[in-house]
Amino acid sequence: MEVSSGKRGLPESAYRPLKEGEVYTPYVSPEVIIPEVTPRSVVIGIILAAVFTLAAAVSGLRAGTVFEAAIPIAILAIGIGKLFRRKNTILENVIIQSVGGASGLIVAGAVFTLPTLYMLATIYPGQISPPNLLTVFMVSLLGGLLGVIFLIPLRRYFVADQHGLLPFPEATAINEILVTGEKAGKQAGVLAIAMVIGGIFDFLCDGLRLWGSHFNWRAFGGWFQEFTANTKMVVRMESLAFFVGLGYIVGMRYATIIVMGSFMSWMVLVPLFGWVIGSFPDASMVAGTTSIAVASMTPEIIFRNFVQRIGIGCIAAAGILGIIKSMPVIIDSFKIGFKGISGGEKGDSKAIPRTQIDMNVKLILGLLGAALIVMAVFFYFVTGSAINYTLIGLLVVFVISFLFTTVAANAIAIVGTNPVSGMTLMTLILSSVFLLAAGLSGPNGMFIALIIGGVVCTALSMSGGFVSDLKVGYWLGATPVQQQRSKIIGTIVCAALVGLAIMLIDSAFGFLITDPATGQIIANPAMPAPQANLMREVIITFMDPTAIIPWMLFGIGIIIALLMNFVGVPALAFGLGMYLPQEINTPLLLGAFAAWLLKKSSKEKELANARYQKGVLIASGFIAGAALFKILEAVLRIIPFNGENLLAVIHGSYNANEVSNTYLMGMEANMANLIGFVMIFLLTAWLFWNSLRAKPEEEGPAEEA
Repeated sequence: MEVSSGKRGLPESAYRPLKEGEVYTPYVSPEVIIPEVTPRSVVIGIILAAVFTLAAAVSGLRAGTVFEAAIPIAILAIGIGKLFRRKNTILENVIIQSVGGASGLIVAGAVFTLPTLYMLATIYPGQISPPNLLTVFMVSLLGGLLGVIFLIPLRRYFVADQHGLLPFPEATAINEILVTGEKAGKQAGVLAIAMVIGGIFDFLCDGLRLWGSHFNWRAFGGWFQEFTANTKMVVRMESLAFFVGLGYIVGMRYATIIVMGSFMSWMVLVPLFGWVIGSFPDASMVAGTTSIAVASMTPEIIFRNFVQRIGIGCIAAAGILGIIKSMPVIIDSFKIGFKGISGGEKGDSKAIPRTQIDMNVKLILGLLGAALIVMAVFFYFVTGSAINYTLIGLLVVFVISFLFTTVAANAIAIVGTNPVSGMTLMTLILSSVFLLAAGLSGPNGMFIALIIGGVVCTALSMSGGFVSDLKVGYWLGATPVQQQRSKIIGTIVCAALVGLAIMLIDSAFGFLITDPATGQIIANPAMPAPQANLMREVIITFMDPTAIIPWMLFGIGIIIALLMNFVGVPALAFGLGMYLPQEINTPLLLGAFAAWLLKKSSKEKELANARYQKGVLIASGFIAGAALFKILEAVLRIIPFNGENLLAVIHGSYNANEVSNTYLMGMEANMANLIGFVMIFLLTAWLFWNSLRAKPEEEGPAEEA
């Protein structure tokens, strides 16, 4: 890994293992006392947490990937700090980043699970109700608090004992941004401009529909339409800045794996089902009150009814494989956790260096006890005063959150990616098994299992992200107890806002819903919520006694996951590519290819790195800006005006509450989408050209070699 030199203030030992007897001295010495938790740092952190909670919610519900807010928040913290007569100290910026960074962590737990309840309320009307604000708040708050509490005893192990042994890629990036704060004002400007450009681009094509965003190669007509009709092969792509930015951040390796998984689904499995099953005269399936011949199905219908289920099996198997591989870490987490909770610091607390002060052990245990009591009361009411179901919920949440906290933290410390989806799937499966054994099934069982899964998902998301905060604090000399308190503040704020974000998005767009038995779409609004749909498929499979369980399709997915694992391909990324709609996978390659070209753009490592890092800022801006403008679109959709909504009035030519092929200037859909296809290439070229102008002195965070 390339790192900063000591001339920037970080000691030479910042990124390497310490020699025997060597003690790491952080950027701000333990003896130095500078402003850290101040009204300014807390207020700015809360404001950024609110903004990025909304942005992250759109990201997760739209693409199945929550926008990671930590890096742009660190940049904005420095940029905003320059507006004051007394500039922020570096430790104030650490607190701002810690408070604001809770947004993506809380949102991931909520949007991966709780929108499923909205979907189930449509499928089982009168039996399941959409969650209210209090339910979402309690799930998010309790999960977030557990994630913080369980990680505190593990702090020294991950950030100090493993110093130099774990790479912490995301934390390294944040650390470099904060240390080079004098130059980060320019970075904040680049990020802000990219946010405006990315947001306006997506709003013009996806909101106002000035041009199209849903490219499909059948738009070329002629040979392409005939080829797709005969082979069932098709290439689709969403021409949006959001996905280009996401692809840049994901990188060439994982973007390629995801797209290869998508091509496996659309270019291999969909044609196979179309040819093989369709070759039988009686091959058909019932959709509603009609029977559809497989041979006459479109590729999209075949994908939803058959191939997507294979992707579910692959994802579930990949999650289980990941847990099996992590078993040594899980076992060690028992030892580390109990040692950390029972050990604590001995002797005079005044002799403890400021940079080693954690929350008091008694306070940690008190918070844990209080959280479990509140959770018990919450589960008691959620389960309809059923003591046995309440105890099952408490047991599953406590055990799985404790066990997998180390897995989540370890994953973030090594590769910067938290496999929270796989662990949440496992939680849902275990919860369903226990609840079924206790005699609970059907819609009520689904509701309770999803509430349990939501708490666990949020806890694991929080613990994985919080370890990066604590590592940054270790490098820079923050006081751990101040970071821990700040994270709790951020958790409370984001938990209060994420429910509003989900309700706003549901009201404005709704969620994509398919019939659990046939896979046919019964509601096709603008938000696909892929992770929540995956959770819905799993929970219905286990908890609905009337559901048709496609065991053969799940089994094929499991075999594919095993094969990918055998050849060394990350099975989870490949499975996500198989499961997620093709149109949100393919544009990832545009951004990823731009990132790859910038890394190879010069033989001078510093110059190539500067160019790549400027691209990181622009890509992050695309993601954040597109997500924030999507919130603006949502607000415009729900504001009534002259019997319609404000967006419909602004557009003037179609009802914005409905899917429509009407575009501004009267363009036909195929032409509009072809223009969008060209526009997204031009936007990617602009990202590349602008990044190519970077110079080494503009360099931001160090990249992983």
